[in-house]
Amino acid sequence: MCLAVPGQVLKVEQDTLRTATVSFGGVTKSVSLALVPEADVGDYVIVHVGFAISKLDEEAAKRTLETYAEMAASGSSDATKE
Repeated sequence: MCLAVPGQVLKVEQDTLRTATVSFGGVTKSVSLALVPEADVGDYVIVHVGFAISKLDEEAAKRTLETYAEMAASGSSDATKE
């Protein structure tokens, strides 16, 4: 099983791997855009192991991020009940 996470491109460096700073709900990571050359600042991308693997429209990205937040909230409330 693999997990790919949506994030928003904040900054792009035109280096060998076309590295970008991507925000994942406020946490930023350095990500390669080499596999998604059309991605640019403001776009949402799906990231797996440090590489953006596809672009994602903003609405779909926000739905996914909301779902992750809901899952995290329900998981943490379940842990406090035990």
